[in-house]
Amino acid sequence: MHTLFVHQNFPAQFAHIAAHLIEHHGHRCTFVSEKPPGHVNGIEKVQYAVKDGARETTHFCSRTFENQVWHSAAVLEALRARPDIQPDLIVGHSGFLSTVFLRELYDVPQINYFEYFYRTKNSDVDFRTDLPMCGPDERVRTRVRNAGLLLDLENCDAGYSPTKWQRSQLPQEFHSKVEPIFDGIDTSFWKPVELTSRKIAGWDIPADKRVVTYVSRGTESMRGFDIFIKVAKRLCEQRSDVVFLVVGEDRVAYGGDHRFTGGKTFKQWVLQQDDYDLDRILFLGRIPPTELVRLFSLSDLHLYLTVPFVLSWSLFNALACGTTVLASKTAPVEELIDDGTNGLMTDFFDVDAWVNTASNVLDDPTSYAHLGKNGEKNIRDLYSMNICLPRLLNLYERTVKR
Repeated sequence: MHTLFVHQNFPAQFAHIAAHLIEHHGHRCTFVSEKPPGHVNGIEKVQYAVKDGARETTHFCSRTFENQVWHSAAVLEALRARPDIQPDLIVGHSGFLSTVFLRELYDVPQINYFEYFYRTKNSDVDFRTDLPMCGPDERVRTRVRNAGLLLDLENCDAGYSPTKWQRSQLPQEFHSKVEPIFDGIDTSFWKPVELTSRKIAGWDIPADKRVVTYVSRGTESMRGFDIFIKVAKRLCEQRSDVVFLVVGEDRVAYGGDHRFTGGKTFKQWVLQQDDYDLDRILFLGRIPPTELVRLFSLSDLHLYLTVPFVLSWSLFNALACGTTVLASKTAPVEELIDDGTNGLMTDFFDVDAWVNTASNVLDDPTSYAHLGKNGEKNIRDLYSMNICLPRLLNLYERTVKR
């Protein structure tokens, strides 16, 4: 069988399933993206080139859709130039582009990966009431951003979302078409490791210090960086035995923090508002996965915050590494963490509760180690590759047979 994967980036969410199809089932896999062409681990990469996009004259609300159309058209053009590519199945990520164009090129089943459906209430858009809110134009734009995804929901033969909560955000009438199937965590890699030193990303962590970690792609309000830094400040003031290791880039990956930061990054905007002990709050930047495994294995407590939005892989990875996790009590997190069983949760905005709970853990980390062990088991039992890849393969096979 020949499967064609479609995503702006390579390999994105499809790396493990593509490798599994090739290695264990002898399938041919082709991946079309903006990345340079070539072959990687048996996957042929086909590059598409976008010729234009939204401009300043494009209506504010339709710019996302305009860009999606240009990307979708570029994918179609790249594949038209390759008549030797005749897939039996198309699997595409609905977000950056739409696979609806490919209906005019291939008469084969299509599966779409639906990561997030935008809402204006009880969502990422209105959750941070403590920060300047989105205006009416931005709220309308949020609704319109679903246009490409709605096209794919109607067009696809089947779909999947990584969690039940993310599936629940889709319009009810499409739920029967979309299954909750997580991408899968490689628990042979993401697992507790023995540490021969306490050196992480070039920093030597003293043996007499408790370690609290925070990991996010970007330092932004969507992932509660400002709440975290307030908690870190308070704990630094209360305790001399703690150090904070912060992983992530000084950028906003999600959300519109630039609306109110006056040209500064959100991290800069937050740090200028108070004095912080930057000798004990260490910003490591972006670090490789091997170092992340060591960081999670060293961590006495991992703090994770998110508004109602896509769950971070870092949370799954931290749990897989047996780390004790204290997370925000928000809907997507509640699907993964059972408070007091495989982690701890507290109100996103309650700095006092964060500080008190974190301090209790840091007083005696071994008393909470069972939470990390349960979290590790939970990932193995429900979210590991061994569990998720067979479910994905079953979805692919059922869709092709239909």
